[in-house]
Amino acid sequence: MSTGLMRGATGTVSPAGARRGTVVVTTVASDSHTWNLVFLQLLIEELGYEVINLGPCVPDRILVEACRETAPDLVVISSVNGHGHQDGLRVIEALRACGELASTPVVIGGKLGVAGHQSDAAIGELISAGFDAVFDDASTAAREFSRFVGTLSTAPRSLERTEVDA
Repeated sequence: MSTGLMRGATGTVSPAGARRGTVVVTTVASDSHTWNLVFLQLLIEELGYEVINLGPCVPDRILVEACRETAPDLVVISSVNGHGHQDGLRVIEALRACGELASTPVVIGGKLGVAGHQSDAAIGELISAGFDAVFDDASTAAREFSRFVGTLSTAPRSLERTEVDA
């Protein structure tokens, strides 16, 4: 199994100036790092998306509410502190419990565990919990992430608001 697991992959980049949609970028609630978010924002903008960078240490309920308000085409959660796996399981549950976000693609990546690379079982657990892709901190993760973003559909999704306590 690859360290960057995803559903589908082809390389596509939007023409300059064309916006393909909106992507929300954030860290897990316990992660105060920002350089990773700046890198991701620049990369995703280069791929043709508008980026809403929520910054570090975003509580789960704030992330859910921001996603409900903006209806992003993708949510990207980054971790540098090594708690991505643990915090990711909790935040994906909150996102998937919100009806209008149930089909929104959500990915997580970076340093997901304090011991370094995640095992295939740990990555599988994140996928089973509801992530559409997991990008461990392998040297090929940025390329795999770019391919994943290139596969996103630009078709509008229907949104039905639900009340959720995150």
